[in-house]
Amino acid sequence: MSQTSMRRQSQSRSHGNQGQQNSSYNQNNSIVDGIYFGENIDSNLFADIAQAKAKIIAIEGGGRRNKSSQLRKFFDELVMWHDKVFAHGVDRVVTYKELAPYIKMLCAKVSYARGRDHVSEGFEKLFSHVIRAVNSPETLKQAKLFIEAFMGFYKAEEK
Repeated sequence: MSQTSMRRQSQSRSHGNQGQQNSSYNQNNSIVDGIYFGENIDSNLFADIAQAKAKIIAIEGGGRRNKSSQLRKFFDELVMWHDKVFAHGVDRVVTYKELAPYIKMLCAKVSYARGRDHVSEGFEKLFSHVIRAVNSPETLKQAKLFIEAFMGFYKAEEK
């Protein structure tokens, strides 16, 4: 069997389990799948992928956690850091390096919100994955755009 056919068979097996995503275990393991930043981002990152993640997080919240106002606070802070890095007249690379520890601190903030039961485990994993994937001004911009797309889809799912 060729490697290509083995890869296809493996992918079809993993896609066959998509219907089992009702369990928290499956949701949380798949919540970060497909989210990558850098030069070769998936053309569906800000569309289908963001929408799929929004659906999972909306279901996981169950109307009690993951309120859009709570999630919006994380997005707003990410936008604030993005705007500082991309401010007119600053060296983006130098500014990013100076601010990176504060950007990465968003992981601690989302963990705190999880501990207070304001956000679900899935959102914590998703948002932490996005923040940890940021390693340059360009990936910061992609992370911001992904969370922006996610929030747009999430608001539609929340209703």
